[in-house]
Formats: sequence, structure tokens, C-alpha cells
Amino acid sequence: MTDKVIIAGAGPAGLMLACELGLFGVDAVVVERTPEPRIDAPGVAVNATTIELLDQRGLMDELREGAFPLPTEHFGFVFMESANPGRPHENTLLLLQQRLETRLEKRARELGVEFRRGVELTGIRPDEDGVTVELRGADGATEELRGSYLVGCDGRESVVRTLSGIEFEGVDAVFHGIVGEVEIEHSELQAEHIGVHHRPTGGHFLGAPLEPGLFRVMSAEFGYEPPADDVPVDLEELREATVRLTGVDLKATGIRWLTRYPNTTRNAERYSQGRVFLAGDAAHVHYPFNGQGIGTGVHDAVNLGWKLAATLRGRAPKGLLDTYHAERHPVGQAACDNVRAQVSLCHPPQEMAPLRAIIGELTKFDNVRRYLLDLVTGLSVRYPSDQEDAHPLTGRRLPHAELVTADGATSIPALLRAGQGVLLDLTGGLATPYTAETEGLEDQVTIVFAQATPCIEAEAVLLRPDGHVAWAADTDRDPEGLRTALATWFAAPTACRGAAPRTHVSRLP
Repeated sequence: MTDKVIIAGAGPAGLMLACELGLFGVDAVVVERTPEPRIDAPGVAVNATTIELLDQRGLMDELREGAFPLPTEHFGFVFMESANPGRPHENTLLLLQQRLETRLEKRARELGVEFRRGVELTGIRPDEDGVTVELRGADGATEELRGSYLVGCDGRESVVRTLSGIEFEGVDAVFHGIVGEVEIEHSELQAEHIGVHHRPTGGHFLGAPLEPGLFRVMSAEFGYEPPADDVPVDLEELREATVRLTGVDLKATGIRWLTRYPNTTRNAERYSQGRVFLAGDAAHVHYPFNGQGIGTGVHDAVNLGWKLAATLRGRAPKGLLDTYHAERHPVGQAACDNVRAQVSLCHPPQEMAPLRAIIGELTKFDNVRRYLLDLVTGLSVRYPSDQEDAHPLTGRRLPHAELVTADGATSIPALLRAGQGVLLDLTGGLATPYTAETEGLEDQVTIVFAQATPCIEAEAVLLRPDGHVAWAADTDRDPEGLRTALATWFAAPTACRGAAPRTHVSRLP
């Protein structure tokens, strides 16, 4: 029997999962049918939650170079100011999916993850002890690969989901969308081509110069019948769509890549079935608004990665893997629902115009704007808690605040780099001596003493390895609540086996 985890698909979700498993020392292999990293990845943005998830693993510094922060967020192209002192989160960044995937694959390989490119997954045979997958190479040769778990991150047409018999019902709306990269002299571009434009017709157009002579384009026309699937998309189809949306001809001379995309909304019935899991577009698909497609998939991967690793290393309390579906399925459904609501604001335009105007007025209220901003950027995610009277922070993510410890300045993402849990005492250890509760869990939970910060409204916080709050307390001590949280998310020491990073305790004088 092998402890290997097989990941089907090398998109953002699969690659992020590979990085997470590699960080925890889990033997993982990525199986991808394309022989080379794809150049036709359609995503163009990463939102605040995605940025924070990447940042807590040390992946954002390189990606920020050349990325462009958007000054606003939107809900169905009703734009909202997002940067203000009361919102300690970064704005959405224009960052091509291709760059993100390149960075993630590089990191996964550094962590020892194996890649099998140019092979297609054609069959799966799960059993009580693991999963056997059947692979076929480009030359037609077949082989089998055995693992403890299989995770389908293989997109909206997921073979893993289909072969597992997991239902993927939803809505297919009438829609014509084109995305790709075309060759054009930048002197031929007009103002109407550059940036993001919502049109009175209800559709929208996005255009962005990538490099001299290369232009990223994305068109969207709701309620407009596309050509038949067997008709290849070409420059004339793109030109006609551009004229309808902008009124100005796009004088492209060549295609680097160009494809149509649908307006489909689906959420898998289950995200797990025995030893088979789904993540990313294999689990949920919706219209590409607010970077939620990439973000929700990356969030899936970070949620699942540490739970698989804990299980394989013998450090998982009972039922830990079951929490993946319980936590992520509602999040996937919420993303589908809010995106459908946004699309409804766009079409039909005449009927929606009064509602758009009212939504625009409502966003002038701080609490409404904050609610919508958190919703579309993934910051609203709060995992449920079984604790009675759980602290308001429980289940949420902390802002990426700067912290002061006896060892100097640090931050929330820096504390999560190694993927351990973190018990954060914001009194400097003066008022909440909780360290005794973590006895025997030193290889799983790092204890940090830091000065209080107004960004975190608690005196003590327990963070899971994915950065979500497992428990928090204010001035009243809650050792029983902490013990319950530790038992829920971290294994008793007698269950542990294998090596693990040593804990680091940072104290204030």
C-alpha cells in the first residue's frame, strides 16, 4: 500500500493542492493530459482571499511583480470602492492564470511533487484501501497507478467526477463569450478596447495589452446565441462581437489562442466519495466574475491539503476528512448563487436597469458595501462550528495583520508558512496562559505571544493550518473551548507517527 495522493489536473486547484501536500511531505503525483503547461488559461484576476492564501505560503512576492491592482471591485458590474482604512485586505489583482500556474508548478516541483504530463486518466477503481487509476499515454500505451487517495481537479468536464458517478446538475444559459489572445499593433487599439467595460446591451468587454503586439480579449453577450460547437472561432467572429459591444472595430491580424466559453452554473452533488475527492472546476463552475473561479478552487485545495496530510501522517482526529465536503460544498454553492445574481443584474438590460440603480445607491452604505465586497472576494467564508456561543471570529480568516513579538516583527501569513496550527496569544502571555492545553501537540501547533492589535478583536486565537480560526477568546478565559477545538482539529499525541517540524514559541518580555 502506498501513501501517494494522485491529483488529476494541473490547473490552479490541482497545483495548489500539490504545493500543500508537498509542504507537508506527502508523496503526490499530478497527472495532466496536456504535455506542456497551457498558454490558453483564461483567468485574469486573483481576489483578496486568493492573495491571502498564496501569501500565507510565501507565493505572492514573485507574483505581485507585474500584477496590476484594480482600484474597485464590482457586483454585477455595479462598481464599488474597495480600498479604505477599515478594510485591511488587498484589492483584486489583474494576474494572468498562466503566470499563477507557472509559479505553482515551480513550487510544487521544488517540494518534490512528481508530474506526469501527456497522459490521460481513463479509468478509476476505488476500494477501501485506496484508488487505482488507469492512464493512457500519447502513444496509446496504458498503465496503472495506485494511490491512497485521488483528487479530481480536472475541470468542468472532469473525468474523475464522471467516472465516480457524481451528479453535476445546474443551469446552462444562452450566452456567447469569447476569450483569448490576439496579435494586433497597439497603435490600432482604441480607448473602447482597453479595460473593463459594461455595455448598455447587458454584455461586457475586457481588453488588456500583454506585451508589444499581443492583446488579451474577453467578450460576453448574454442571451445571444453562439455558433454551433463544431464551428471554429475565428477573428471575424471576435471582430463582430467586439463591434456589437464597443462600437469600434478590433483590427487584430492573428490569433495566439482563441476559444468560446459558456455561462454554465453547476455544483457537484458531493465533493467526496470514499477515497475520491473533487476540487476546483471539477466540483463547481459558474460565470467568471470577481476571480471567484480561481479563488474558490485554490481555497478548496488549501482546505483539503492539510486534512489529507494529517490523515496520511496519522495526525487526523476522527472525521477530519469528512469536514472537507461539509465546509466546502456550501461555499461552492454560495459562489454559484452570488455569481448567478450578478449575471441577472446584467441581462436583460432594460428590465434590470432600475434594479442596478438601486443596488448602486445601496453600495453607498458602508455595511452593504462591505457585505458585497466580502461576498465577491471570498472573505465572507465562515466555516460552521459545533461550539456553543462560538466567538465571532470562529470559522473565519484573520486579516493579514502585522504582529510584534519578542523576536521582532512578524505577520499572520509568516506564522502560517510551515503549515502548522498556531495558538496566538495577543496578551503576550500575561493574561491567558493557555500553553498547558497544547501539551503533547507541540509538533502540530506553534505557540506565539504577541502584542495586541486592533485588527484582531480577540485576546487569544487558535488557527488551523489553512489559516481559518478554530477557536478564539476575549478577556474571559476559555480553556475548555480551546481543548475542544484542539481535539476537533488536531490528533491526540498517541496517534502521531513520523517526523514533523519542531514548534517555535515566541514570547514577549
